[in-house]
Amino acid sequence: MSATGHHPDKRSARAQHDDWLKREIQRVYDENHQVYGVRKVWRQLLREGIRVARCTVARLMAVMGLVGVLRGKKVRTTVSRKTVAAGDRVNRQFVAERPDQLWVADFTYVSTWQGFVYVAFIIDVFAGYIVW
Repeated sequence: MSATGHHPDKRSARAQHDDWLKREIQRVYDENHQVYGVRKVWRQLLREGIRVARCTVARLMAVMGLVGVLRGKKVRTTVSRKTVAAGDRVNRQFVAERPDQLWVADFTYVSTWQGFVYVAFIIDVFAGYIVW
């Protein structure tokens, strides 16, 4: 190959800009004890006059392996034990011919500021109403 026919690959403008942004993102991340996530890094860059899209910060932080610290603890909502299954007392036949013949129960939990609140329901299968 001749010297005149070969030009070294020049990096694209986006790649060059991404390199500069990565350095800025890393700086903001480190200055804030490596706890800032995408939203806070992006906001800090905007405050400093660096106009960049939030999705760009997210993309580059993912490439760099940077993640913010999550508040609170991870809550395990389901403890599944396959060996201890509840008995099937209605043989999966959820049909009733008259009111108060078959009731089923269900419960759920709702997240509040103080923690989880459990809510239980008893439903009349015939009417489809919560009876208690």
